[in-house]
Amino acid sequence: MDRLTHLDSAGRVRMVDVGEKPLTRRVAVAEGRIRMRRATLEAIRDGEIEKGEALAVARIASIQGAKTASALVPLCHPIPLDAVDVELEAVEALPGYRLSVRASAEWRTGVEMEALAGVAAGLLALYDMCKAIDRGMSMGPIRLLEKRGGRSGTWTAEPEE
Repeated sequence: MDRLTHLDSAGRVRMVDVGEKPLTRRVAVAEGRIRMRRATLEAIRDGEIEKGEALAVARIASIQGAKTASALVPLCHPIPLDAVDVELEAVEALPGYRLSVRASAEWRTGVEMEALAGVAAGLLALYDMCKAIDRGMSMGPIRLLEKRGGRSGTWTAEPEE
C-alpha cells in the first residue's frame, strides 16, 4: 500500500508540496445518484418545480462545486480547471437521476476531488430545488469512476454489482 502523502515523517497532517511536480494533463470522472418519488421525477421532467429549472441549477452547482473543492476539503490544492462537464440522466429504475462530472486541468496534482465535489454539490442542489415536494430523497453512492494523468497514470473503478 502506498504511504499517506498528507502525513509528514512524524505523522502530522500537512499539505503535500507539489511545486516540483511537472505539469501534466489530469482528468477525473465521478458520479452520484439521487433517488426520489416517481412524482418528483415527473415534476422535474415536466418543468413543474416551483423554484425553477432544477436540472439547470444542479448543473451550475456542479460546476461551482468543482471550482471550489479546495475551500471544502482542507488539504486539497486550488487547481486552475480547464473544464467541468456535467451530465444529468433520468434513471427510471431508481427513480431519480444519475449525475456525473468530468473535471480536467493541466496541473501538478489530480482533479479527483474537484469531480467528486462537483457531484456532491449538484446532488445537493437538486435536493434543495425539490425538497418542497419530496423531503425523502436520498443521495449516493458518490464515487470516482476514472482518473487519468500524473505519476500514477490511469485508474478505473470496478463496475458496480
